[in-house]
Amino acid sequence: MNQLTPKSIGCPYCGETIKVLLDASDVAEQYIEDCQVCCRPINFLVYETMDGELDVNVYSEDDVLIFTR
Repeated sequence: MNQLTPKSIGCPYCGETIKVLLDASDVAEQYIEDCQVCCRPINFLVYETMDGELDVNVYSEDDVLIFTR
């Protein structure tokens, strides 16, 4: 069973800090979740740090993100 990792992020639109759950099966995947405060779509890119921890980069729709495997 995958363990979910709680993480606090800042919404790239409204700046509010929101809590999200990161899933290890989402590493190197890009997906969209709506902000819990302003409801705008946030692009998520989950990755694993050198220490083996899960982390995430978040982007607005206007930010350009190029991801290649």
